[in-house]
Amino acid sequence: QIQLVESGGALVEPGGSLRISCTDSRNPLGYYAVGWFRQAPGKEREGVSCVSMSGEITNYIDSMKGRFTISRDNAKNTVYLQMNNLKPEDTGVYYCVAAGYTCKVAASEFEYWGQGTQVTVSS
Repeated sequence: QIQLVESGGALVEPGGSLRISCTDSRNPLGYYAVGWFRQAPGKEREGVSCVSMSGEITNYIDSMKGRFTISRDNAKNTVYLQMNNLKPEDTGVYYCVAAGYTCKVAASEFEYWGQGTQVTVSS
C-alpha cells in the first residue's frame, strides 16, 4: 500500500510562486495516476490536477490553467505541483492523491491520500 507524503507548503505573498511535492519512500508512484486536490477553509475539497501513469494530464479547474502545472519525475519517484501567480483564494490544504493507472473524476475514486500540506497566500 502506497503512502503519500506531501511537502513544500508555505506562506506566500499574492503573485508569488510555490512548488509542492508528493512522494512515497517505499513504493514506485510510476504505476499510479497521481494528482492534487485542495480544500479551502469552509469549502469542500476540489480537484486541482492529475497526471496518469502514461503522462496524460487532467486539469479539473479551468481557472488554474496557465497558473498551475503538474509534473512527475519517476526517477525521483515524485510528483510536483508548480503554482504561479498565487492568489489568496488558492489558500488551503493541498492533498496528494493516487489511483490505479488513469486519473479519476471524483475525489472518492482516488484510493490513496496524503496528509496534506498547507499553502497560505497572504500579504
